[in-house]
Amino acid sequence: MTIQKSKAGTLRRRGARAPLSKLPPKDIFDDVMFMVGGWTKDDPSCSVEQFCPEYNEWRAAARMVNNRGKVAVGTLEGKIYTVGGEDAITCYSSVERYSPDTDSWSADVAPLSSPRGGVCVVAMDGYLYAIGGHDGIAAMNTVERYDPNMNTWSKQAAMLTRRTGAVAAVLEGHLYVIGGNDGDMALNSVERYNPVDGTWSICAHMLSPRENAGCAVYLGCIYVAGGKDELNLKLCGAERFDPDTRRWTPVKRMRSKRDDMSLVVFNGALMAVGGSDGVTNLKTLEVYCHETNTWRHFGSMKSKHPGGRVAVLC
Repeated sequence: MTIQKSKAGTLRRRGARAPLSKLPPKDIFDDVMFMVGGWTKDDPSCSVEQFCPEYNEWRAAARMVNNRGKVAVGTLEGKIYTVGGEDAITCYSSVERYSPDTDSWSADVAPLSSPRGGVCVVAMDGYLYAIGGHDGIAAMNTVERYDPNMNTWSKQAAMLTRRTGAVAAVLEGHLYVIGGNDGDMALNSVERYNPVDGTWSICAHMLSPRENAGCAVYLGCIYVAGGKDELNLKLCGAERFDPDTRRWTPVKRMRSKRDDMSLVVFNGALMAVGGSDGVTNLKTLEVYCHETNTWRHFGSMKSKHPGGRVAVLC
């Protein structure tokens, strides 16, 4: 698959050969991509950037209310949520919400039940799930669900394994939580939550342990890329889970090692954004072509966002 710009500046899909049922229903897309946050004690910026396809450039957006790292980023009902996080002193339970219509952040969202950094968040069935994380002392298996209509969080069944720095994805009505660190080492284990009966079950393990990876659902499969392994080595490897075979298989390695990266589907294309290669924090993006199983360079953000996360609003 190649991606090229139309006269309107949006990305178009060309030469796709996958089943039509797995492809977006239109050729011209209008997704909006934001890089949110990115904080270390050496670079406490917490800036936000928005990619504007019509101008093929990144532009500054409103900053979050509170500067913090290891913040989880998710989307729900056309808004971006930042959940938990930490600074050099403490972990946070607070949650903020960004409205793209007003380019503003609001801190009037109910907080988590306890402070947590390294949480992962994912939307499912109109709710936002906050999963795992750590409280500054230990990794947690806590799962909470946010109801935007009630502005409340409620505890759900805890995971089978304590995980911080995990990733999550929703596929065919189930919530998958993948990898992370249990407080001792990076994990290759995967578990799946069934919202109908509120139970967790073990799934096939990944090929490689990884924490702080990127994760996205693309063409009916879960893709996971980057992160770092049990030896703390930064990874460029990627793999995908097929729900039909219930197996993980390798895909082509990314061009760069990317720990603390984001993996997103933007305008019909799978993209790897940011992260750290172990030497420097990266501003670059890569796009994956499933037909040729290759990655190619796709430009750069204006700023580095150490530990920042990407959100895509459709």
